[in-house]
Amino acid sequence: MDFNVKKLASDAGVFFSRAMQFTEEKLGQAEKTELDAHFENLLARADCTKNWTEKILRQTEVLLQPNPSARVEEFLYEKLDRKVPSRVTNGELLAQYMAEAANDFGPGTPYGKTLIKVGETQRRLGAAERDFIHSASINFLTPLRNFLEGDWRTISKERRILQNRRLDLDACKARLKKAKAAEAKAAAVPDFQETRPRNYVLSASASALWSDEVEKAEHELRLTQTEFDRQAEVTRLLLEGISSTHVNHLRCLHEFVESQTNYYAQCYQYMLDLQKQLGRFSGTFVGNAESTSPPPAATSPPAVAAATLPAVPTIPVVPTIVGVPNTVAESVLNPNEVKPPASGTRKARVLYDYEAADSTELALLADEMITVYSLPGMDPDWLIGERGNQKGKVPVTYLELLS
Repeated sequence: MDFNVKKLASDAGVFFSRAMQFTEEKLGQAEKTELDAHFENLLARADCTKNWTEKILRQTEVLLQPNPSARVEEFLYEKLDRKVPSRVTNGELLAQYMAEAANDFGPGTPYGKTLIKVGETQRRLGAAERDFIHSASINFLTPLRNFLEGDWRTISKERRILQNRRLDLDACKARLKKAKAAEAKAAAVPDFQETRPRNYVLSASASALWSDEVEKAEHELRLTQTEFDRQAEVTRLLLEGISSTHVNHLRCLHEFVESQTNYYAQCYQYMLDLQKQLGRFSGTFVGNAESTSPPPAATSPPAVAAATLPAVPTIPVVPTIVGVPNTVAESVLNPNEVKPPASGTRKARVLYDYEAADSTELALLADEMITVYSLPGMDPDWLIGERGNQKGKVPVTYLELLS
């Protein structure tokens, strides 16, 4: 019990001494040991690394999981060292709703078929998103958290110890300075004519006491200087390790970009495949819808074009060919036997690659230029495209019509 009381009293004395030194430094009444410029640069670099790492970590978490409630839930599971339960992505939930809607509307109807196809793509997008989030969490977020919760805590702890060692060192310097001033004052030669012998003896005794105090203060100063130098070296080594932290974070950043690139490439490919599938289905769906509508001849060709493509200038239509009715069906239309109109053809830029489904279609390459025009009775979602000697049907959704 005595040992604990003495230790408590000693710790309280040290704390009080540091508090006084810190207060006097803030008030400008005490000198402060300054660190060298290189050490200060290391400290500033470490603080900058910590602050930006926290910001990047938080914003990446928002990117991967926009729902704040879900982020809080994942944080609690992580702190409790429990596995985070699997969560359905928005794409997978949308796919489930589309599949249920298709069953209600009829999976054999055009709308039901389209819902099924789009739902399957949404499910694949949701699975790709789940894989991306998992990869980004392991390869990017985890190293950032490990730095903040591991290396940075160690650095912060050693910096606090260094700060205490510096306060102890400056307090010892202040005590030594005061002791030397008192020793010099006590060692002053007294005036024997005006001073009693007894006072002279007391002055000599005080001078000896202050000499002992100076020696004690110098000894404490040497010890605190040694401890400060040792702690400064330990802290310096940890701060210089920030460079290796940057190298590690750079590697993790490359892995994050690679994961994100793969994710967006998968999404693009899934949507491109879906667009091709819907382009092939559109003829059937429109044909079914037109079976209960008035014949195309009841409406003038410019009006049909304006109704189907409101945001695009109208496509010129070939005049009625003698012997061929206006309601030529797409199934019996052979583009190779049709001649382009003498005037009114248009140029179009291909937006995406397109693979021809049969000999009546024209395969397309992204960014190439082709000539397009329409024919009477054609599905409004399709045009006749020409590239050199090649000719065939092309989907309108894959083209950008130029004026």
